[in-house]
Amino acid sequence: MRVPTRAPTTAIILFAVVVCGSAREARADYLFTPFIGGVFGRETAFALFREEGQDNKPVIFGGAAGWLSSGFLGVEGEFAYGPHFFERDNPLSTITSSSVATLTGNVIVAVPRSVTGYSLRPYVIGGLGLTHSAISYLGVVPDPVDDNSLAFNVGGGAIGFLTQRTGVRFELRHFRTFGRQPNEVTLEESSKLSFWRFTVGVVIRR
Repeated sequence: MRVPTRAPTTAIILFAVVVCGSAREARADYLFTPFIGGVFGRETAFALFREEGQDNKPVIFGGAAGWLSSGFLGVEGEFAYGPHFFERDNPLSTITSSSVATLTGNVIVAVPRSVTGYSLRPYVIGGLGLTHSAISYLGVVPDPVDDNSLAFNVGGGAIGFLTQRTGVRFELRHFRTFGRQPNEVTLEESSKLSFWRFTVGVVIRR
């Protein structure tokens, strides 16, 4: 008996449609996130004199670009910059200018999309990178700070999409340098720099 030749062809076509449809549903997202936020819990071994006045509330801003699968893994590169990072609200401050910049590469572990759908998607994040700290003082003592240090960061947040292409991202993260040194004022040994950062960003999905 002759077997119809159309049956295998039809089966192959149906199989291809199913595979392509599944691949599309499981596709990863490329995410671009400009963000802005604030810093708190700053600690440093650099020379910061106990001047009158309150600590300022530095603003930090930057951007991240990453890849996030529909499962639980993703990767991301990020740059952030915080001007006036070490200064105090005091017109007589001995610090004339300061800043901190961070450049990090991170791994993201997120709740799978099969659980969250396209609603708010929580995640944890961690990685390594560099911090650049700069401080200029009034006068010639102490020497200006121009420091690059290896650092790690850990934290968590959530991503939620408002449209097919755009959403919001909330995140809390802790940064700390690996290097330790005596504080230039108190002589107590501590990390060169550590701080907490809270940011809010706009997520653009490709």
